[in-house]
Amino acid sequence: MSNSQTTILLAEDEESFIEALLLGLKREGFLVEVARDGEEALRKFDSVRPDLLLLDVMLPRRSGLDVCREIRTKSRVPIIMVTARTTELDTVVGLEVGADDYVSKPYRMKELVARIRAVLRRTPLDEKPVDNSEQLDLGDINLDSARHEVHVRGELVKLPLKEFELLEFLMSNAGRVLTRDTIIDRIWGPYYGGDTKTLDVHVKRLRSRIEVDPSNPKTITTVRGLGYRFEIPR
Repeated sequence: MSNSQTTILLAEDEESFIEALLLGLKREGFLVEVARDGEEALRKFDSVRPDLLLLDVMLPRRSGLDVCREIRTKSRVPIIMVTARTTELDTVVGLEVGADDYVSKPYRMKELVARIRAVLRRTPLDEKPVDNSEQLDLGDINLDSARHEVHVRGELVKLPLKEFELLEFLMSNAGRVLTRDTIIDRIWGPYYGGDTKTLDVHVKRLRSRIEVDPSNPKTITTVRGLGYRFEIPR
């Protein structure tokens, strides 16, 4: 996807940031639509059908987290969240509701543009898995890529987008040790500049949803000094 074809929906209520982003993003060749509150962001998302959403966490009427959560029920369009807060909790919550990346204010335009391009590069144009018919069935876990569903011991388990992608990647490589760098490159992209603890948080939360005993994981195991492995059921 070339920049000339890329439309960014900017959800931001601070005029100083809006002006700077409009100038900087348009200079890079992106088309930009602006929403100044959460409700407008949801309306414009449906009408504009953007290629990427640049979403501020603190928006009037509906928070950025609420907007992200609602959009993720119907679309996998890449979302980069922006906030003035930088705590690890804020970052984790943003990623848990389905954001693809997270940028803290103040940021450099070059860094933001690099993140935008990285997210767009790793997002399929049709927003669908490569093989829509693929189902992964290992032990008591069934993952359906087409339906974006996971069943654990016969029960439907709802997973945030990143946890779903992480589980899919691990199951697709069952029995293999996947290094931390390999997983981060695949799920967050090679230009991800966030905290590497994000991976550990996602693994911990994923284990809490699929393991019989999350404190003693038998399905997703840690290989000390290397990474993680999805164990092939015996």
